[in-house]
Amino acid sequence: MTHKRAHIVIPEDLAAEIDEVAGKRGRSQFLIESARREISRQRMIRAIAQASGAWKDRDHPELRRGADRHVASLRRDAERRLDASRSPRK
Repeated sequence: MTHKRAHIVIPEDLAAEIDEVAGKRGRSQFLIESARREISRQRMIRAIAQASGAWKDRDHPELRRGADRHVASLRRDAERRLDASRSPRK
């Protein structure tokens, strides 16, 4: 991987905190990893915002009362089927 040098200015107290966590020799790697995580987080936020409203109640009536209730219902049904498959057959 090629690298590009970037001169950044950060407050002394922040540099000291980074050094406590990463060590002076680990400062660049710490900032690289932090920047990558933040970029990923920002992309996720943007994707969520763009997808907002994509699911309509008319398309997913099973979720009208809330996704948590629907998931709980699915789990109860799965448990019933599992219990039925375990019970001895007559």
